[in-house]
Amino acid sequence: MIYQSFAQLYDQLFDPEMYQKWEEFTIKNLPADTKNILDLAGGSGRLGVMLAARGFDVTVADFSAEMLSIADQHATEAGANLHLLQADMRDLSALPQYDAITCYADSFCYLDDAAAVQKTFNEIADHLKDNGVFLFDVISPYQTDVVYPGYMFNYEDEDHQRAFMWQSFKDDDVDHGVIHELAFFTRDNDGRYDRVGETHYERAYELPLLKQMLSQAGFNSVEVGSNFSTSIKEENPTRWFFKCHK
Repeated sequence: MIYQSFAQLYDQLFDPEMYQKWEEFTIKNLPADTKNILDLAGGSGRLGVMLAARGFDVTVADFSAEMLSIADQHATEAGANLHLLQADMRDLSALPQYDAITCYADSFCYLDDAAAVQKTFNEIADHLKDNGVFLFDVISPYQTDVVYPGYMFNYEDEDHQRAFMWQSFKDDDVDHGVIHELAFFTRDNDGRYDRVGETHYERAYELPLLKQMLSQAGFNSVEVGSNFSTSIKEENPTRWFFKCHK
């Protein structure tokens, strides 16, 4: 029940402009003959719904059943046909191959280590058709080492029924690691607040290592950019975008 509330709040607070930009980046970089798309770590399905509205056959896979429940609600409201699948992206053995696979919102950065990222890249390569494309983004070491440490975000509903606090700290135990402390407060009928907290861990990887892992997975063509493009536009990008072909 509480995590469902967390999932709902994440969905409500997430900037809708980000989904529009991810959609634009995806459409711009899809092969012309793309028919089916796997959106890994697709969360609440907002991007999946947007892609399905364009006529693509979309599967949204996520580890969280709660997020997939929200995705089902969004699909129903939009009249979109989404295939929803609870799955660990490190093991896609039950899935077929796809024309395109996407994975955004720095989802790979939540995996435990480089070995887990490598395994996931291998799985994605195995489930991508020969002429398909793999599109994803990750946060950069500049984001974890410079931007995130000391970051704070606070939110409260207008009716004061819910509040959300987010603080980020450097994780000294791993290279380019960051710890996000999340606290969610819900107001009871008697006016008291119940608090539930979550701790999230992210880590970034140097660009040469990411390229090496993609090459080992079988991707022979890798384009890297920033700011929702396939070209680096800043001196210190906070997020990298990848377009990969086997």
